Amino acid sequence: MRCRIGGVGVAVTVAATAGCEGEGGGAGETPFGRLGEAEAVYPESFAALRTVRELEDGRVLVADPLGQVVVRLDLDAGTADTIGSVGEGPAEYIQPDAVWPLPGGRTLLVDLGNGRLTELGPGLEFGETRPYAMGDPTRGGLVMALPHAVDEGGRLYFRDMSGMGQPADSAYILRLDLESGAVDSLAMFKLPGTTRRESGGPNNQSVQVSQNPLSPEDAWGVSSDGRLVVARIGDYHVDWIGEDGLVTSGSPVPHTPVGIGRAEKLEWRDQRSENGGGLGMEVGIANGSVSIRASRGGSGIGADELDGFAWPGVKPAFYGGTVPVLVDGRGRAWVRRHREAGLPPRYDVFDGSGALAMKAELRVGRRVVSFGDGKLYAVHMDDYGLQYLERYALP
Repeated sequence: MRCRIGGVGVAVTVAATAGCEGEGGGAGETPFGRLGEAEAVYPESFAALRTVRELEDGRVLVADPLGQVVVRLDLDAGTADTIGSVGEGPAEYIQPDAVWPLPGGRTLLVDLGNGRLTELGPGLEFGETRPYAMGDPTRGGLVMALPHAVDEGGRLYFRDMSGMGQPADSAYILRLDLESGAVDSLAMFKLPGTTRRESGGPNNQSVQVSQNPLSPEDAWGVSSDGRLVVARIGDYHVDWIGEDGLVTSGSPVPHTPVGIGRAEKLEWRDQRSENGGGLGMEVGIANGSVSIRASRGGSGIGADELDGFAWPGVKPAFYGGTVPVLVDGRGRAWVRRHREAGLPPRYDVFDGSGALAMKAELRVGRRVVSFGDGKLYAVHMDDYGLQYLERYALP
C-alpha cells in the first residue's frame, strides 16, 4: 500500500503515516515530514561542506577542506567574510575540515593539513593550537582526535584508530577533555567489513586495507549534553548511553532491504564526494620524532572499477561510518536511511527513549549537516558535484 502526502509547505509538511506502510516498516502512527522550499540559500558553491557552526548573531561558520577556506556566511543577505588564509603560520590553515562550537562563544577549527586543532575566539580571532595526533604510532599508542562530535562542554568525541584491545570488527568511541587532556573510552560500535591485499616480498611488503562499500556498520553521534546515541545495525535499533553508562534501547525498526544493482553502485561512487572523498593519513618519522597529517580528496573511481569491490547483496538499513547521527536542539537523533538509487533522502528521527518519533524526507541531492536554534542546515550537491548551503525551519 502506498500513501501520498499532499501539499508542500514553505518549511515542512507533516502528516501521520497511519494505515500505510512506511519505508521498510509496518503500519503505525509515525509522523512523516517532507521539507519544502528553503528559508535561505547561499548562492555561491563550495567543494565540500561537512559541518556548519551557527553563531550567536545568526550567521554561520563553515570550513571547506577542498576549497581551502573558512567562511562566515550571512545566509539572509547572501554575503560572506573569509576568515584566515592558507598557510602554515598563525591565522592560517591547510585543508580546514570542520568547525565545532566551544564554550564561551569560541570555535574549534580542525586543520587537517597542518595536523592541528586551532581555537578561534568569540570574534573569530586565531588562538592556541594543539596537534590532533597524540601518542606514538610505532608502539600502537596512536590517538587521532578528529572530532565526530563535540558537546556543549567542549569535549571531543572520536573513534579509536589504534586497534589495541579491540575486536577486529569494532572500535571504541573515545572522549577527550580539552582542558585536562584526559581521554575516556565510552562504548563500542561495529565497523564495516574490509578487504586486505598484500603484495611484494618479505623485505618489501605492501599491505592495503580498504572498506567494503555499503558494508553493514553502526552509526553514532552525541547530544549537546554529552549523551551518546548509537544506531545498531544488527536489528536496527537506537541505543542512548548516558554519562553514567546507563543504556536506554529503543525497539527494533522493521525495514525491507534494498538490493544493490548498477544504479546503487554508481550512486555510492558519486556520494563519496559529499564529505570531500576519503581520508588519507601520512606518518613521518625523523630523528625519533613522529609527525602525522591527514588529508581529504584523492582520485575518483571509474565506473568500470566498481565491480572489483566486495559488495554485499543488499544495502544496510542506514548510512554508517563517516555519516554521523546528528542530534537536533530538541534532543532527537537523525539517522540517514538507505533507499533505492534516485529516491529522495530520508531520515528516521528518534526521541530520547529510542522510539521512532518521525520520518523526514528531503528533496533529491540533499543531506542534513547541522542544526541551529530552531533551524536545520542542509547541503545540496548538484550534478556537477558543487555544494550549496541551505537553511530550513526545524520540523
